[in-house]
Parts: sequence; C-alpha cells; structure tokens
Amino acid sequence: MPQYNFLCRACEKEFSKILTISEHEKGGIICPHCKSKDIGRRWAAFYAVTSKKS
Repeated sequence: MPQYNFLCRACEKEFSKILTISEHEKGGIICPHCKSKDIGRRWAAFYAVTSKKS
C-alpha cells in the first residue's frame, strides 16, 4: 500500500498515512493532531522493496 504525506493547513503540521488507493480516492483525511479536515497533499519519494531471488 502506498504511503501518502499530508500537510494540515490549520495547524501546519505534516503527517503521513498508509492508505489503499481506494481509501485515498474517497478522501476524508483528518489531521491526527488537531482533527481538521483542511488537508493538502505533500510530495514524497517513491520506493519499492522487492525480494531477491536465490
């Protein structure tokens, strides 16, 4: 599942959440610090971890 970074516009704190794509598309993200719904997306690096074949 992807990890998304957010910025709360009310308290100006950053936080991240691991969400499925469908959860992210539904929206309704709430700041865990102040419970505001005024949230903006932040850019984040993407990386993948794969298993190494023996």
